[in-house]
Amino acid sequence: MTFPELFRLPATVDLATAAKAFNMHVNTAYQHIRRGTFPCAVIRPGGRYLVPTKALLAALQIDEVPIYLEDVDRGAENASRSE
Repeated sequence: MTFPELFRLPATVDLATAAKAFNMHVNTAYQHIRRGTFPCAVIRPGGRYLVPTKALLAALQIDEVPIYLEDVDRGAENASRSE
């Protein structure tokens, strides 16, 4: 996955998406979960595996979502229009 794709992820992702981020096949991801060796936290609400995006990014050693000046400028422009 590219950095922009990673930064647009929701709060949790399915196992297939997390596996893609780690460049592994989803079947390999299931094997790692069974062995307890998946590279980040995995939760299982309702029988399906979900991976918290924050844990995924931390495992990929991506600590923070970057802030770009152009995004700040656009936000300021939008805020000034709504007043």
